[in-house]
Formats: sequence, C-alpha cells, structure tokens
Amino acid sequence: MAAPLKKEPNKYAKNADIKADTPMKTMISVVGIVLMLIGLVGIGLEFFKDGGWLKSALAWLFESTTRMIFIPVIIFVLWLINRMMSSTNPNESKKSGNIPMYVMMAVGAFYVYRLVTTGSL
Repeated sequence: MAAPLKKEPNKYAKNADIKADTPMKTMISVVGIVLMLIGLVGIGLEFFKDGGWLKSALAWLFESTTRMIFIPVIIFVLWLINRMMSSTNPNESKKSGNIPMYVMMAVGAFYVYRLVTTGSL
C-alpha cells in the first residue's frame, strides 16, 4: 500500500514576496498583445486572400521538381530555428524565445501604421 502524501503546511510561503505588476506594465502588456493579434490578422489576410502569399509561394515551390528539393531544406531550417528558440531545460525559457513575439509585434505595428495612413490593411 502506498504511503500517505505528506502535505506542506504553508506551500505558498515562497511566493509571499511576489509583487503585482504596476498599471503601466499591465498597459504595456495589453498593447503588446493587441499588436500581436493585429499582426496575426494582417498576416492571415495576406496569406489567404486571392493571389496571396501562400498561393504564390506554393505555386512557385511546386512549379518544377527541382524547386521541390527546397521542401526538406525548409523543414530543416524550421527545425533549426525551433532548436535555437527552445531551451534544453524544461524549467526555464531562453530569452531568444521572445524573438517571435517581438517580430509579431513589429508586424502588428506595421499593419496599424498602414491602416492609419491608407485606411485599409
């Protein structure tokens, strides 16, 4: 029979010194999330519209058999990027893992700028 689990009397004591974020940090985080969402929507619109990036990229890739050799190269490059962004220790994250977030925020800022200057995405 298994031994009963031993409960720690105050298992949250280690978190007693954690302070809440300031309202300014919260606002910066919300703006970052909104920019990322705008970036995702903008890229989604560019990918899936008629004659968009996805259709033209796949048409170029499958145009000839010699270009289809790029498919394993693309998969390998994506695997390498994943390896560089991921941490070997599951308990910590690498700082380079934030790069896609900042890139998507920049894309969102671009689409906001384009929306403000031209009136459309």
